[in-house]
Amino acid sequence: MISRRSIILASFAGAALCGCSRHASGQPPVRKSQLGSVMQQVATTKIELTYRRPVARGRALFGELVKWGKIWTPSADSAARISISTPITINGSMLSAGTYSMWAIPDSASWTIIFNRQAVAFHLSYPQGMDILRIQATPQPAGDHAESLMFAFPMVDADSATLQLHWGKTIIPMSIRSKPDSSL
Repeated sequence: MISRRSIILASFAGAALCGCSRHASGQPPVRKSQLGSVMQQVATTKIELTYRRPVARGRALFGELVKWGKIWTPSADSAARISISTPITINGSMLSAGTYSMWAIPDSASWTIIFNRQAVAFHLSYPQGMDILRIQATPQPAGDHAESLMFAFPMVDADSATLQLHWGKTIIPMSIRSKPDSSL
C-alpha cells in the first residue's frame, strides 16, 4: 500500500524533474529584473527599446559588477533590443532602420555602444561578428541614483533627441537625429 507521504514526495520529485517551478498560486515566479520598454517618436522615426531592468540592490555597479572593458548588455536575462523605423544618426554615425540587440563596453572615460544585427540574444552570449555599428559615448555623473537600470528620452525636439542609459549614478547619453526625408 502506498502511503500519502510517498505520493507527496513523488509529486515534488516529478515537479522538480519536469522543471515545473510555480508559486502556490500556480503562476510562474516573478523575475527580479522586470521587463521595461520605452518608445519615442522623433520626426518620422519611431524608436522603441525593450529590456529587462536589473536592480542595483546596494552593489557597486560599473567597474565592479559590470567590468570595465568587457562586453555587457544593458539588460538582464536577454539582450536589450532597439527597433528603429527609419534611418537615424546616433552620435553622428548612421544606423539603418531595423531591430538590433544593444551591447556596451563600459570604461571610466568612454563607452563603446554596439548595435548588433542579431536582435534576440541571451544576455551572456554576445553574437560575435554581427555588429552593424559601434559608437563612442562619454559617461556623465548623475545627480540622482537610479536603482533600476532605465532608458529614457529626456530631450526630444522636432528632429532630434537624447537617449540616455541610466543606472546607479552613471548616465550614458546618445544624440539621435532623424530627418523626415530620406537624405540620411
